[in-house]
Amino acid sequence: MKQMSALFFIAVTTFFFFCSFNQPKGGMPPSADALASHIDSTVNPGDDFFLFANGKWFKEHPIPADEQSNGIWQVIQDTINAQVRNICETSAEIVHAPKGSPKGIFNNKQKIGDFFFSGMDSVSLNRNGVSGLKNDLDMIDNVTDVKGIVKAAAYVHAVAGAPLFRFGVGQDDRISSKNAIFIAQGGLSLPDRRYYFDTDKHAVTIRQKFVRFAAEMFTIMGYDSAASANAADELMKVETALAKASRKREDTRDPVKNYNKIPFAELNASTPNIDWNVFISGVGLHDVDTVIVGQPEFLSALDSDFTTFPLSDWKNYLKFHLLNGLARYMDDKTFMESFGFYSTTLRGIEEPKPRWKRVVEQTNWSLGDLVGQVYVEEYLPKGTKEKLLEIGNAIKEEYAKRIKALDWMSEATKEKALGKLNAIIMKVGYPDKWKDLSTLEVDRTSYLHNVMNANRWYFNYMISKFGKPVDRTEWDMEPQTYNAYYNPSNNEIVVPGCNIIVPGYEGRMADDAILYSIIGGSTFGHEITHGFDDQGSKYNAEGNLDNWWTPEDSAKFYERTKKIVQQFDNYIAVDSLHINGALTEGENIADLGGIIMGYEAFKKTSQYKNDEMIAGLTPSQRFFLGYALAWMVNERPEAVATQVKSNEHSPAKFRVIGPLSNMPEFYQAFGVKKGDAMWRPDSLRVKIW
Repeated sequence: MKQMSALFFIAVTTFFFFCSFNQPKGGMPPSADALASHIDSTVNPGDDFFLFANGKWFKEHPIPADEQSNGIWQVIQDTINAQVRNICETSAEIVHAPKGSPKGIFNNKQKIGDFFFSGMDSVSLNRNGVSGLKNDLDMIDNVTDVKGIVKAAAYVHAVAGAPLFRFGVGQDDRISSKNAIFIAQGGLSLPDRRYYFDTDKHAVTIRQKFVRFAAEMFTIMGYDSAASANAADELMKVETALAKASRKREDTRDPVKNYNKIPFAELNASTPNIDWNVFISGVGLHDVDTVIVGQPEFLSALDSDFTTFPLSDWKNYLKFHLLNGLARYMDDKTFMESFGFYSTTLRGIEEPKPRWKRVVEQTNWSLGDLVGQVYVEEYLPKGTKEKLLEIGNAIKEEYAKRIKALDWMSEATKEKALGKLNAIIMKVGYPDKWKDLSTLEVDRTSYLHNVMNANRWYFNYMISKFGKPVDRTEWDMEPQTYNAYYNPSNNEIVVPGCNIIVPGYEGRMADDAILYSIIGGSTFGHEITHGFDDQGSKYNAEGNLDNWWTPEDSAKFYERTKKIVQQFDNYIAVDSLHINGALTEGENIADLGGIIMGYEAFKKTSQYKNDEMIAGLTPSQRFFLGYALAWMVNERPEAVATQVKSNEHSPAKFRVIGPLSNMPEFYQAFGVKKGDAMWRPDSLRVKIW
């Protein structure tokens, strides 16, 4: 999903998914069955269905040195990269049209081509080094007081990252038709506050390597060795103070407890060392009356920290965040320092991706809507929207039946639940209205400045929403993004077009068992369930925070969700590191609800009713194997550890064995019995929807 500078405050939960249009190099021959050919028959399906379903593929496809994982997502990303690369390379060959030419695909391709060309120009990148940031670094060096730090921070927010705190403009959680200003805890360089305090060997090593990395970045800026080491040590102290004031990630998931609307004057009064007028004007806003603060205690601590740490520490902090946020778009030395820490140390990736792949991915990220228009025209199959809507509506229908049949929910709450379900908007395929990037300046002279210009464009686009009604037609993903999301403030599901095709079935439609497990269960079912998980259930049909449950129903709901927290708390992801059941609760609920609804919808198909066997597999077996195919991802231990400590999604393996361990239909399909590792007694099986 595109960096959520404008959306960090929205309880948007995402599901990483995949699509494919051309058979990737080294893929299976068309005659091979995409499910049967992956099975590792040496594994008992009742012990580890994830490895049973995918183990043979993992053995035949080790993780490449330049990736943190390998599996279905990587196969599909490679396919998309190849398609976008073709768009980029052909666009780079376009001869420039005169300024003022009409808008259209031709002009979009010019910007795409110029952006791509600048990123591929390694000679200029290495010749320029960090000189492209000289004026910005000098600007920070010339700061003389805390007001100057706040003003400089506003600039860094626009072009490079989010120092000090997170800030954005987006839907008011209690008045979803209006845009509001949000401020929340942030400003850390490590993935989560836990990395600053955990005492295990892994966390200690990462802290030590981070300080060494920071020292190298200060050296790149021109500091001598002693000054670099000192600046890095002080940076760590500043960020540790910010981390200490931050709430645990799982405690930021409650939208009610993290919603504190206050008058703008009160914000200024509560933090006398932070001149919010300077920041607000610095980002281009005016006439601000109220703000929504996520964690007031964090801002109070930050205000105090401005008196604890000297001005020089804050200047170094901002300079580091500026360079660190843009290091990937500069010379090879600066890039490799960033890669060495964030990719190798944190995720175990051994070597960088080839330059073309990195530049293609960044072009796709920075110019997503421009690339998307070309992608829809040249690659997306006709009829994609219609097919996605067909499957989505089938899942909604099953969800309605399921809600009506619940034995723990009262009729009053059922009525409101059904009202919310019926009101869900499904945006599929691609948007009817694209973002207008005509004012975004792109040329061939500087990759760094192209990225900064794109960052500033999106930041200003976000800022421009303040004071305007919410545009409920807007998309926050592109059709070439193998992902999907549910936005509770809009009560909407967004499914990009590339989700329609399943790897292994290029040029032909997969059977319904696979379509209903992947597109039905793991996409629509998953995202609809987010409307009723521990977060989404707090929003009503209009997308406003509103307790629409009776007290009795709410108590019964949370009694059931406690079981899924306990279930995942007991899973060991890597070494002795357990999954955080509270942090991953919403995604785990959505996985379980999704696969249940997908299966119920699948039972209505002719394939299920006729008990059709394919490749020696029953319809139910193919359905559950299809679900495992959706999560066929083999990850490096370092990447798993980082995910467990900092991400709301459980590792892929547990997104398979977790929900399936609660489904009696799975037990029956594969003969799971007491004594098998995945078997759970009925009293412990999670039953929510």
